[in-house]
Amino acid sequence: MRPRYVVGKIAGAIGTLAFVLVFNFFLFRIVNDDPTASMFRGRNLSPSQIQSLREKFNLDGSKLEQFGAYLRETAQGNLGVSLLSRRPVSTEIREAIWPTVLLVGTATAAAMVIGVLLGIHAGWRRRSAFDVGSTTSSMLTYSVPDFWLGMLLLGFLAVRFDVFPTGGLEDPGTTATGLSLLIDQAHHMALPMITLALGYVGEYAIVMRSSMLDTLREDYLQLARAKGLRDANVRRHHAVPNALLPVVSLSALNFGFVLSGAIAVESIFSWPGLGQATFEAIRGPDFPVLQGLFLLFSAALIVANLAVDLLYGYLDPRVAGR
Repeated sequence: MRPRYVVGKIAGAIGTLAFVLVFNFFLFRIVNDDPTASMFRGRNLSPSQIQSLREKFNLDGSKLEQFGAYLRETAQGNLGVSLLSRRPVSTEIREAIWPTVLLVGTATAAAMVIGVLLGIHAGWRRRSAFDVGSTTSSMLTYSVPDFWLGMLLLGFLAVRFDVFPTGGLEDPGTTATGLSLLIDQAHHMALPMITLALGYVGEYAIVMRSSMLDTLREDYLQLARAKGLRDANVRRHHAVPNALLPVVSLSALNFGFVLSGAIAVESIFSWPGLGQATFEAIRGPDFPVLQGLFLLFSAALIVANLAVDLLYGYLDPRVAGR
């Protein structure tokens, strides 16, 4: 890749992040200029107590002064204090991020493997019974709302048949450690993971099938067949590697969405991740937590987009002008 291409993409990512910082600050000030007034309404606080709270949450001073303090604190990793729990926002996010990465990351990885395999076989065997069946089921699972599917699985497999737990990361009050704890957490994660994976499977299968169909029209595949290569070798060594490019981009972008979690699914299954934290902050409302989560989600997407651009430029030199 040309250095100019790499520098341009990095500069664009930094500029986007700077815009997000500014937008993130003013968005929540527009929504609620003084969160302490709504959080402590009806408690008959004295003016000195109100002023103390405003100083604690960096709400004193002009907007320019608040923005300067916001930039300094953010650069130091301090995202403020939660209005509800009175704990640092960074601590709240740090505790919630790994359950989300575990849940959504596992669901995405499983969906990518299954979806890509379905898409390869469906595209290679176009208009076959397998192609029609897999494409129809992929479009169905991709279009079904995840919250509805989650409630359906919860109602049947957890409530009616008691196959899986109804929610949480592990059994309440458990003293299990080691392998027993991992098995307990995997048991709790099964239903929300299946809910998310079913939707992702359809997405990957549809994209991979479409990419395979485009690749099969290329002349170099006809040339490979003319050389006497078997269909299995043509598919494995020529068609699939080139058809995977759009899936690589999709997987990198989906990785950015991993940190945003699945608000509906995590709320339904009481999974203690970023999605559940977002739901609780919205219900609060807890503006410092929402502001910190919005910044985290935006930064994750910016980094993921940068990774996609650089990776695509490496895999396809025409993109980077090499």
